[in-house]
Amino acid sequence: MHPMPRRDFLGIVAATGGALGAAGLEAAEGAPASLEGPPPRTFVSGRADGRFVETAGFLHKYLHELRPRLEYRPEMTRDEFASWQRAVREKLRELMCFPEVPAQPEPKRIASHARGGYRLEHWEAYPEPYSVVPFHLLVPDGASPQSPAPAVLCFPGSTGSKEMLSGEPPLGSTAVPDDPKWRDNRMAYHFVRRGFVALAIDSPATNELDSALVRREALALNAIWMGRSYESISVFQKARLLEWLARQPYVDARRIATSGHSLGAKPADILGVLYPDLVAAVVHNDFVCNWHERAVAQNLNPPGAHQVVPGIFQWFDYTDLEASLAPRPLLFTEGGRPNQIAKIRRAYELCGHPEAIALYHYEKYSDPASRRLDDAELPIGITMEQYFEYAYVDAARHRFRPHHAVPWLAGVFGM
Repeated sequence: MHPMPRRDFLGIVAATGGALGAAGLEAAEGAPASLEGPPPRTFVSGRADGRFVETAGFLHKYLHELRPRLEYRPEMTRDEFASWQRAVREKLRELMCFPEVPAQPEPKRIASHARGGYRLEHWEAYPEPYSVVPFHLLVPDGASPQSPAPAVLCFPGSTGSKEMLSGEPPLGSTAVPDDPKWRDNRMAYHFVRRGFVALAIDSPATNELDSALVRREALALNAIWMGRSYESISVFQKARLLEWLARQPYVDARRIATSGHSLGAKPADILGVLYPDLVAAVVHNDFVCNWHERAVAQNLNPPGAHQVVPGIFQWFDYTDLEASLAPRPLLFTEGGRPNQIAKIRRAYELCGHPEAIALYHYEKYSDPASRRLDDAELPIGITMEQYFEYAYVDAARHRFRPHHAVPWLAGVFGM
């Protein structure tokens, strides 16, 4: 089975098809009769002792029974929650495997261009030896040391680029695409037009950071061999830029947010957890997804090596990280599984700020009456398309949501 990018929705549904024909699979219980697609099928032991001969069945059962040591527990007290937050932060920093790096050169501005109401700056960063990371900085007119502006770091989806985020033509082109989805995905552009300093950066091994010799999945596997991961490299590069951005005199360091779409949403969360004194708010432009729960439901369907943080399931899932952000403002723009949303909301209620978390559903599911699976148990052995039904995901409409994210963050920062 080929590794599958998590949310590249241009080809994700067609690429997987949801077919499971392996031996040792059997119809599973629990799916509503109205659920479209084949009936759920999962691994069965066939033995009186419940053990599995096939390795896949054993590992699936292991993951099903695994309880992360630092998962959020609703019965926590306020004092226990604070201790748990610190433990999550410390373990997450360990799992990120940041390298020990000697002092590196400061980022360098390469070019600056006037735009309507802002300037577009091209920069290079040097996060660690041998590494160059180009990025864009969009600075609104009027931002100055005398009048510092709030800032937001913008992270694209699986194939998105810093050029797209900035509303600029793709590399090698002189024209911007005439496409509604592309116009929505201009995350940094939308934010700078509202008065934010916006930093746009490519994901590792994509666009300007891509290589013709080693593609993203192979790079991710090699990074794991080196004791790192694709996610940790991505977060490390973004962390250095977060620290640098907070030092700029025209930036209000008390009002910095991270904003990630799709593949970029997890780094936005992680930076929020690791840097509570720098990240004042998080925009998670994706659905609420518990990857542990999803992997069990989809019979260990591989997420792609670039999604893997070795060992993370032993400790927590991304919904636990999101709960640990409480009480800082957190926005979800594309719905999600109701049980996971409720878990995160409970953390914010415990901290006394239930209003600090905001959530919008896809338009298809904006009416509560359309969310017919709220109380249904998630079956095991379903396809990706069926999982999306339970998570209220409208894959064709997956994109950055400026009409939700920009006014929400402006309100959070009192603009």
